[in-house]
Amino acid sequence: MTYRHPLILAGLALAFAAPLGAAEARPARELLQPPKQTITSPITDRFSLRGTYYQPAVEMPLRYDSSALLPGTPISGEDTLGFDSELNQGMVEMTFRLTDRQRIRTDFFQMNRSGDVMLDQVVRFGDDVYLVSDRVVSSMKLRILNLGYSYSLLKRETVEIGVGLAVHLLQAEGRAAVPARLLREDFDVAGPFASLGVDATWRFTPRFSANAWAQYLPGDVVGTDDVDGSFLRYHADVQFRWRPNLAFGLGYTQQSVRVDSLDADFSGRFVLKARGPEAFVRVSF
Repeated sequence: MTYRHPLILAGLALAFAAPLGAAEARPARELLQPPKQTITSPITDRFSLRGTYYQPAVEMPLRYDSSALLPGTPISGEDTLGFDSELNQGMVEMTFRLTDRQRIRTDFFQMNRSGDVMLDQVVRFGDDVYLVSDRVVSSMKLRILNLGYSYSLLKRETVEIGVGLAVHLLQAEGRAAVPARLLREDFDVAGPFASLGVDATWRFTPRFSANAWAQYLPGDVVGTDDVDGSFLRYHADVQFRWRPNLAFGLGYTQQSVRVDSLDADFSGRFVLKARGPEAFVRVSF
């Protein structure tokens, strides 16, 4: 069969060439590629709740001046008053990821201690003077609420580094009494202060991550001429992601608070140092 019209020949050529050209230009089928999987970690969590068992070693140097501004006797809560130097504590922490790079972390720390000792030295505590061989019954309660904000300067699939600010609310109540002589002295330290913070996370395997953060304030705890102090708190841990929403971890936390005050409500010096290992369970989504 012979085609005599050139337009018919051209039309047949284009009809066969178009499908071949489309097949060559068509990209590979996306359906053949596996879907991208997100590996859960502290970097991807939107919310987390962590329950922690904390076993810190504690030191509490203390001096409580009298209302007449007579210096009190520098004492140790552990050596002088018989407070336990090692504690078994529970802590709770929550973290909220507001945006992809912004987070808020809050936690609460409470410590209650008591002592019952016979003094082996003369102690001026507030307006009272406790004598050698006096039986002193004492107690101390400490509460710290921490609320921190962090912005991630670097955020990758396996690494996140942030900086931020934190606000801390501290209250410390103490009491020392000599029942035999009807002596009793109370003190109360309370106030807010702020600190600078830095944090980092490294997911070094699909299930393991290393995490650390630190908060620091060099002085001027509440920003007044009557009160000066410092604050340091840092933490490091390793987490194992057992399930997408459940992790277990081991860590270490140290915190140190110092308050030097000439305030009418509390004049003296209060120092607390607590450091030790911890184990925790972390639930997240």
